Amino acid sequence: MHIAIVGNIGAGKTTLTELLSKELGWEPHYELVENNPYLEDFYSDMKRWSFNLQIYFLNSRFNHLKQIQQLTQSVIQDRTIYEDAYIFATNLHEMGLMSSRDFENYMAIFNNITAFIKPPDLLVYLKASVPTLVNNIQKRGREYEAGIRLDYLTKLNDKYKKWIDSYDHGKLLVLDKDKLDFAGNKEDLGFIIERIDRELNGLFKF
Repeated sequence: MHIAIVGNIGAGKTTLTELLSKELGWEPHYELVENNPYLEDFYSDMKRWSFNLQIYFLNSRFNHLKQIQQLTQSVIQDRTIYEDAYIFATNLHEMGLMSSRDFENYMAIFNNITAFIKPPDLLVYLKASVPTLVNNIQKRGREYEAGIRLDYLTKLNDKYKKWIDSYDHGKLLVLDKDKLDFAGNKEDLGFIIERIDRELNGLFKF
C-alpha cells in the first residue's frame, strides 16, 4: 500500500508521516528539502530561480517515486509529484514568477513523466489556515522560509482547494489541521488512523 500526505508549507506533512510510520510500521519517505541546491536562492529571488527549482523538484520526485514503486513493503510518502505541477508551478506562473514559455515546457515534462507512474492508494490532505501555517513555519525556524509572504501561502491554499476539489486519481481523505494536534494529542492521532483505516476498507492489521 502507498499513502501520500499532501498540504501547504507548514501544514505538518513530515510530522504526520513520521508518526504514522511509527504507529503502522510502514516505511516513511520524506521530501528532500535540506539538500535542495535551489531552495534558498528561490526564496531570495523567486522569478529568477522558479523554473530551476521546479525542474529539480520534478526530477528528484520522479526518481523517488520509481524507488517507491519497486518496494514490496507499505509506504507513507511526504508530498507528491502532483503538487509540484498543480500547486507550485501553476501558482508561480499565475503570480508572474515563471514565464509562460518556462511553464509550458515544465508542464510538458510533467505530463510525460506522470504517464509512467501510478497514484497513491490514498491521498491524505492536511488542510490548514494561513495562521496555522505561519505558526508551524515559525516553530521549525528554517532560515530560508523566514521570508515567505502571507499572500504566497494564501495563493497556495487556493490552489490546493482547487486541486483537491477535482482530485480523481484515487481515494482521498481531507483532515482539518486547525482542529487536529496529532503531534501533541494521541487521541487526534488515533482519530486519523481510524479514518485512514476506514478509507482503505480495513486493510490495516493492528
